[in-house]
Amino acid sequence: MIELPGGFSAHVANIGIKDETDDLVVIAADAAVPTAAVFTTSRFAGPSVTLSREHVANRSAQAVVVISKNSNVATGPDGIADASEVATTVAERLGCDPTDIVVTSTGVIGRRYPMDRVRAGLQAIPQPLPRRDADGPARGMMTTDTVVKLAEATLPGGARIVGMAKGVGMIEPNMATHISLLFTDAAIASDELDATFRRVVDRTFNCVSIDTDTSTSDSSIVMASGIAGPVDAAQFEAALYAVAVDLTKQIARDGEGANSLIEVHVDGAINPAQAKRVAKAIVNSPLVKTAVHGGDPNWGRVAMAIGKCSDHADDQLIDQTAVTIRFGTNEVYPRLLDDDALAALSGYMSGTDVLIHVSVGLGESESTVWGCDLSDTYVRFNADYTT
Repeated sequence: MIELPGGFSAHVANIGIKDETDDLVVIAADAAVPTAAVFTTSRFAGPSVTLSREHVANRSAQAVVVISKNSNVATGPDGIADASEVATTVAERLGCDPTDIVVTSTGVIGRRYPMDRVRAGLQAIPQPLPRRDADGPARGMMTTDTVVKLAEATLPGGARIVGMAKGVGMIEPNMATHISLLFTDAAIASDELDATFRRVVDRTFNCVSIDTDTSTSDSSIVMASGIAGPVDAAQFEAALYAVAVDLTKQIARDGEGANSLIEVHVDGAINPAQAKRVAKAIVNSPLVKTAVHGGDPNWGRVAMAIGKCSDHADDQLIDQTAVTIRFGTNEVYPRLLDDDALAALSGYMSGTDVLIHVSVGLGESESTVWGCDLSDTYVRFNADYTT
């Protein structure tokens, strides 16, 4: 069992939104603490996102609420009022200001919260919050996830970072995608926490893609109670990155219907933005994803994905004669393999972890992104999602 860092406690319950699984999570500090958050850029962002964006504008919060299995998105003024009521009621139970509450929601779009059940569930929040474990809250966030997603790191001196996430589909961050919550007992100023978190998010949660679809409810939040005292800034960022990249890989590995985690590493780019564009073009290609699913070492699909990067001036400098493509450590272009050698790569391509390494040959920048294969299970699951 993983415990929350010092200064945080939790409550998890089923309030009857769906079935009998837990669907309400509240994690709170004893008072408002430094908080950083990044949200979806979707033009259909839900009320939870718009409300929480306002509440964390001062980079401070006391608690985060997760309502799972109902996103309360595209529900008009009533949905906005419902999200506001959630924040107000939780604040009353915790004895803080509603603006200190961050609300997140995940689930089917276009359906309001069942407010009679939500009200009863929120009124039953105990005080003080009874739980210290992270496992229960991580499980309570789940919707179609098949596994609990948790990660932790300990800094020199004993300060800890614990992260949890949910998300298996509708994932292509523009920031972020999914819901991820990170908590630390390190003492760090709010401005520094915000800057550090945004750098980490850009290299982790913003580098995962399951299906190229940006969620309307994406939220990524970090809170720092400070009770473990000051920490070295570089060590803190490294530990925060370690937790976030662990969660990122867990999300990609648990993609709906996925059998393989795909890691795409692009180096030799003119700048980091180009490296990420090329990597995303590869990991998002349905043809690349289906090739991995079928164990087909068809490097031509990777070449195709690289070649379609042409919207930016930097990308127009890509020269196919300077590009190198590898599956794992095996070069497949420009050193062409014969049919027997390619066939020998089939086992690697159908494995649980597949690395596609591309060198562009233009500069010194690099980027790594993560995704998964595309299976008929994904198609079937999403074809039947609400029916």
